[in-house]
Amino acid sequence: MNLLTEPVGVTHYMMVGAFMFVTGIACMATKRNALGILMGIELVLNGANINFVAFGSNYLREHSLGLDGQFIALFVIVLAAAEAAVALAIALTFYNNHATIDVDQASELKG
Repeated sequence: MNLLTEPVGVTHYMMVGAFMFVTGIACMATKRNALGILMGIELVLNGANINFVAFGSNYLREHSLGLDGQFIALFVIVLAAAEAAVALAIALTFYNNHATIDVDQASELKG
């Protein structure tokens, strides 16, 4: 079974979603500034969205509307937009106070 010669199916979407998820995890682990970490979080959420849509497709269940994955993906998109707005506000406030967005400089935030 060669994925390059098959028609596009659920497996292909799962592979793209897994690649985006792993790329996001690697981005979160290696970046040192807040914006890079936020980009990694967005990649993780988008990879999960692709998997939700693939699982909700008509290829897996023929007797339903198949909109479950799309509704969950829409909820995750709304959640990601709210998370990005709050995180960018925190990053801008941190930058105004410290003139950097390096997350290692946040050690003084410890209680």
